[in-house]
Amino acid sequence: MRLHRNLVFAVIDALGMIFNENEYADKVIEKVLRYDKRWGARDRGFIAETTYDIVRWKRLYAEIAEVNAPYSRQNLFRLFTVWCVLRGIQLPDWKQLEETPERRIKGRFDELSKIRKLRESVPDWMDELGEKALGNDLWTKEIAALNTQAEVILRTNTLKTTKEKLRALLKTEEIETETVSGVKDALKLVVRKNVFVTQAFKDGLFEVQDASSQLVAPFLEVEPGQRVVDACAGAGGKTLHLASLMENKGQLIALDIYESKLKKLKVRTRRNGVHNVETRAIESTKVIKKLYNSVDRLLLDAPCSGLGVLRRNPDSKWKLQPEFIEKIKGVQHDILRSYSKMVKPGGKMVYATCSILPEENSEQVQSFLTSEEGKGFEFIKEQKIFASEHGFDGFYMALLSKS
Repeated sequence: MRLHRNLVFAVIDALGMIFNENEYADKVIEKVLRYDKRWGARDRGFIAETTYDIVRWKRLYAEIAEVNAPYSRQNLFRLFTVWCVLRGIQLPDWKQLEETPERRIKGRFDELSKIRKLRESVPDWMDELGEKALGNDLWTKEIAALNTQAEVILRTNTLKTTKEKLRALLKTEEIETETVSGVKDALKLVVRKNVFVTQAFKDGLFEVQDASSQLVAPFLEVEPGQRVVDACAGAGGKTLHLASLMENKGQLIALDIYESKLKKLKVRTRRNGVHNVETRAIESTKVIKKLYNSVDRLLLDAPCSGLGVLRRNPDSKWKLQPEFIEKIKGVQHDILRSYSKMVKPGGKMVYATCSILPEENSEQVQSFLTSEEGKGFEFIKEQKIFASEHGFDGFYMALLSKS
C-alpha cells in the first residue's frame, strides 16, 4: 500500500478532533470526507477505515508509542506509525515519520498483547465490568469479537421487493451479497461498498440494518391491522421493519423524545413506501398517558450503554463512563414501568437493548415483573445475542404478554 500525504493528513486531523476535542467519530469522518471532492471511493475508504481502526486500538497504540492525551500532532503521527508498522505498511520518507523504531514497536506489541485490557484496548473499568458481568471466558471472547469491523448488512424492504430480486438487482450495480442464516430478509455485502448511492437504495428497496437489529421486530409477533407502538423509535430502523411485517396495514405509532430523529424517520417512510406510520414527539407524559391500555404490541428498544455495538461505534469505549451506565439503568427502569401501561390486556411487549450486560437486560426484566406495574405481565421468552457466538452486534430482547 502506498501512502498519500493528503489522505494521511486527513486521518491525523480526524484523530485530533475525536481524541482531543471529544467529537463523535462518525460526525468527524463525515466532516473530513468533505475536504476534497476529488477523492474517490478508495481514498474515502482509507480515511474512514484507518481512522476507525486507530480509534478502536487507541489504548494499545498509545501504550506502544508511549504517548498520552491530549495528543500533539506529532503524537498523532506516532499512533499512525504504530498502525502502519503492525500492518506491514512501508513508511514513506516524510519528516513526520522519521526515526520510527519498527523493531521496538513489534516487541512492545508482543509484550502488551499478553494483557487483555491492553490487547483489546479497553479502559480498566470496562474490562473489570465485562468480566464481572459475563465471566472471564465469555468476556474474553466477546470483547475480541467486538473489536472486529462490523459487516455491512442490508434488510430487504418486503413492501417493495423480495430478497432474491434485490440480490439480483444489486448484482447489476456490481454489489455482491450473501444471505444470512437465521435472518429472513437480510443480505450481507461480500465487499464493503457505499450502498447509499445505488438506485436500489434511492428506490427504497432496502435499509442498512445489522442482523441482530433485524431480529427484534419479528420477536414482537406483530400482525397486519394491529395498533403497534415503537416507543423509543429514534430514526426508525425497527419502525420501518415493523411496517413491512404489518404489510402497511393497521396503525404504527413511532414515539421519541427527539423531534429531529422523527423527522428523519418521515423521510425514510416516504422512500420505503410506508403509509401506516404516525410520529409523535414525547413532549410530556400526556403523550404516553393518552395511549394507556390501547395498544396490541409495544416495542421498547430502550436507551442503553451500547456495549453490544462497539464494532460500529469504537469511540464509545473512550466516551462511555461507569456513571452513565448507572444513570441509563434508571432510565430503563422508568421506561419499563411507565410505557408498559400502554399495552392492553391480551397485548404483548418486547424490551430490547443493544447491550450485553445482564444488569441492563434480564435483571431489568425480572425487576419489572416483580414491580407493581409488572404484575399483569408474564415472561414468554428472551434472546441473548453475543458477537462472539453469532457474528452480529450484541443484543438482548425479551417478550412479555399482558393478561
